[in-house]
Amino acid sequence: MEIKEFLKKDRLSELLGVKLLEVSNGKAKAGLVINTEHLNGLGIAHGGAIFSLADFAFAAASNSHGNIAVGINANINFVKAAGKGLLIADAFEVSRSCKLATYTVNITDTENDLIATFQGTVYRKKDIISDISC
Repeated sequence: MEIKEFLKKDRLSELLGVKLLEVSNGKAKAGLVINTEHLNGLGIAHGGAIFSLADFAFAAASNSHGNIAVGINANINFVKAAGKGLLIADAFEVSRSCKLATYTVNITDTENDLIATFQGTVYRKKDIISDISC
């Protein structure tokens, strides 16, 4: 199974409107158009929507090598409020060993302003994505 097909199983990201834009070994880019349903009570992009966008890009980058990678730690720092409009999550691999890998995801708006930074670590299983049937 190709990584793009594997990621189509992520129903929450589909429900939120997250789109995979690019994926290659250790890298991924995803986008989300922030609409009214993505806003919190203050009228700014909900932190959960931004985290979900970053987490999807993290999943794409960390699983891009073909082995199943599952998150074991993730954190996010919000540095600027975002309103309606396109947000881009750009994920890249910082380090990778046989069992662990770390990633950074930068979330920016259409003016290329940094909205948030996300860091995550995955446990890399021996299982291959193409072997997953569900």
